[in-house]
Amino acid sequence: MASPVAAERPTAAPGPGRRRRRPGAGRRDHLVGWLLVAPAVVYFVVFLLYPALSALYYSFTDWDLRSEANWVGLANYADLFSDDVKYPHFWKSVRVTLQYTLIAVPLTLGTALAQALLVNAVRRGSNAFRLLLFLPVVTAEAAVGAIWRWLYDPQYGLINSVLGLFGVPPQNWLNTPELVIPALAFIAAWQCGISMIIYLAGLKGIPASITEAATIDGAGPVQRFRKVVFPMLRPTTFYLLVTGVIAALQVFGLVYVIFSGGGGKGAAGGPEQSGLAYVLHLYLFAFRYDAMGAACAMSFILLVFIMIITAVQFRFVKQEAA
Repeated sequence: MASPVAAERPTAAPGPGRRRRRPGAGRRDHLVGWLLVAPAVVYFVVFLLYPALSALYYSFTDWDLRSEANWVGLANYADLFSDDVKYPHFWKSVRVTLQYTLIAVPLTLGTALAQALLVNAVRRGSNAFRLLLFLPVVTAEAAVGAIWRWLYDPQYGLINSVLGLFGVPPQNWLNTPELVIPALAFIAAWQCGISMIIYLAGLKGIPASITEAATIDGAGPVQRFRKVVFPMLRPTTFYLLVTGVIAALQVFGLVYVIFSGGGGKGAAGGPEQSGLAYVLHLYLFAFRYDAMGAACAMSFILLVFIMIITAVQFRFVKQEAA
């Protein structure tokens, strides 16, 4: 008895809504994808990666922007930390920057949160308030410096005029070493528009049912803020704390406009270098004191310090909403 021959299974024809994939279509999609990301890759390599690697190399040299760079190894780093004659204001700039950060960051976050709470409570015209509170962020640093130099003027400034209404004598804000850092921190708090917008988004994300339940349980406005609103804003606060510390450690534009100095070889930064921020000091070494190698070393010292501070914040600051 002959065995039946297995019938060949007919190949299924593609359905009316399905197209057969052409050979090489995957490679074309790959090419299109690379073309789309190419501008970002070129920008990263040309304007970020290459300058960073070049700065790392020059940090081990004595390059002065005019002559050839000579390899000096770790001499720039060692001199910055230990040579008070060659770099007399290095540790001063570190202290100024740390003091500014410790004052400016909490003041900025507190001001931003207060503004966000007020805007969130407004029922009509909230968009206009957001615009007005965000304007300081988009104002040019030169204009901000000019405005605040007038506001802090010891004779004609608006701030001293307001303080005079309460019997406070006029203060020479920008020429008194003890007042320079608080004055700069107050300007940073005035420019808290981005933090305010982020806090406002966090407030909008809190479910209304939670605050309503707290109200029904008898919690007042202060208790609702302490027990419900602020714990729910913990992830937002953590993000703003990390980014705020990074920004404060790199403060430059404002202090450059106000305390850039008038030339010569003396360190700029206000009376007794009380406003000599770290990045301003770095800038002066790079472009005024002809010590680009030392400036590059300072930049990488700052990078390592920022990485350490950020790691400490991730380790010890609570990030999750309660």
